[in-house]
Amino acid sequence: MSAARSFRDLRVYQLARTAAREVFEISQRFPREERYALTDQIRRSARATKAMIAEAWARRRYKAVFINKLDEALGEASETQSWLDDALDSGYIDLAEFSRMDAAWRSIGGMVGRMIDRAADFCKYASDTDYRGTVMEGPLNIDETFFDRLDDERQNDA
Repeated sequence: MSAARSFRDLRVYQLARTAAREVFEISQRFPREERYALTDQIRRSARATKAMIAEAWARRRYKAVFINKLDEALGEASETQSWLDDALDSGYIDLAEFSRMDAAWRSIGGMVGRMIDRAADFCKYASDTDYRGTVMEGPLNIDETFFDRLDDERQNDA
């Protein structure tokens, strides 16, 4: 397995993105009176989980900040599970949907927890000079040939 170059390469981000999309789709069936309560809250916590994972990736220059953002992601994932409990208790989702979604969120939480435990492994590859992980060595002159070369490099990496 190659090293992740972007938060989008992280398996946990990919799973959180899929799980957040499923939460959105299922929550569209919730009653209208839940719009500003359960529907809004479960969508926010699900989306926040993946956003916090992405933010942690961008902040891995500092191990403590990386861990803090992942800890927030873990909290949001647990909050999503709590809202799933409410959806099940209210009869908005059936037991099979709940079980499948809860298992996904447990898996996401477990992966985030392992990232916290192995934070040093993630942070040791972060750039010492730039939060984005790219070091600029001089001014960047952009013209049409720049974009052609960039496309060629991306095709060669694939």
